[in-house]
Amino acid sequence: MEDRSKTLYVSKTMKEKRQEDLERITSGYGIQLRMNRSIQAEGSFADVKADMAFRRYTYRGMDNVTAQSVILAIAHNVSKYHNKIQAGKTGHHLFGLKEIA
Repeated sequence: MEDRSKTLYVSKTMKEKRQEDLERITSGYGIQLRMNRSIQAEGSFADVKADMAFRRYTYRGMDNVTAQSVILAIAHNVSKYHNKIQAGKTGHHLFGLKEIA
């Protein structure tokens, strides 16, 4: 068997962007945003599944599934906004940023 070696090249711009992203997400503010995002994303999926009784897509094909996903997202956002209006909490974030230790 002949001896082969492969070389992988990564662009200089890619390395710079990756470093910028790493600095951004490891900053104090970035850590707070990541902690809160994980909490908020799970709640959204739970609301769609439980409150809207959505278990599976009723149409086939990427375009139809995308359209149904967009409609679900809009319905979820309208529901959240309606609840905020009813509670008198418009103009506030759903969750405040947590303090890091």
